[in-house]
Amino acid sequence: MKDPRVEQYAELLVGTCIDVQPGWQVLVTGGVLARPLLEAVSREVARRGAYAVQRPSLTGSGINIPWALEASEELLAKPSAIDAYAIDTADGLVAVEAPENTRELSAVPEERLAKIQAGMRPHLERVLTQDLKWVGCQYPTPALAQEAGMPLARFEDFLYGACLLDWDAERERMSRFAERFEQAEEVRLVGAGTDVRLNVAGRPFYVDAGGANMPGGEFFTSPREDSAEGEVTFGEFPATYLGREVGGIRLRFEGGVVVDASAEVNEEYLHELLDRDEGARRLGELGIGCNPG
Repeated sequence: MKDPRVEQYAELLVGTCIDVQPGWQVLVTGGVLARPLLEAVSREVARRGAYAVQRPSLTGSGINIPWALEASEELLAKPSAIDAYAIDTADGLVAVEAPENTRELSAVPEERLAKIQAGMRPHLERVLTQDLKWVGCQYPTPALAQEAGMPLARFEDFLYGACLLDWDAERERMSRFAERFEQAEEVRLVGAGTDVRLNVAGRPFYVDAGGANMPGGEFFTSPREDSAEGEVTFGEFPATYLGREVGGIRLRFEGGVVVDASAEVNEEYLHELLDRDEGARRLGELGIGCNPG
């Protein structure tokens, strides 16, 4: 039996999140396990008089792992003309995370992944400025359910419950919080192993309610770049990035920059990320999560 929530999800992604217009070319990417959602999104794009350009991924990571392991550094550093053209000219992007194995990318050395990302970075400017309308989301797979410590059916309820909300009502509710924060000059966050101050004077707070992230449900800003002072501990949940898990993270900020960092799991990888470029040690965003699901 088909899960009716998949069609509702597709309508949300195509209509509310990126508002596909007639004649658009929409990239529809995701792991093959997300086939029901990729097909539903494509149908919804067609109903809006637009083109759905499907680009499924064997692993769900968006990176061709066999190629990334064998390609020369010269190839890694520059995306193919076809890939670059797709990002440069598409009108919309629906990117579905649906991994078979959340650790699959760990097979690719960090320096190779860094070269691929750096090469693609100029073409992703349209994503960052929202010139390319996009949404990133998940499709419930056994691997994601396992990461959450849940059976698949429970994870499906959890994910859809956090996505299929009244986003107009959520936007109204969160806007009241964002307005209060915009009146402040300083935000102080205090918790277990955490006491950090951020200057947000003059910085607008944005509300994510049915936008580029699904599930969304936060309001956020970029604090003043030299303002972060204090310590943050991420002790409850690990972070999985590019197939590698880092747990028990502690960061100490001075003048907006991480001056000391440690992790209980994969500390060496954490330091590799912090040393990747000039901006990697600066705190880029403060987000306050409000999603009731």
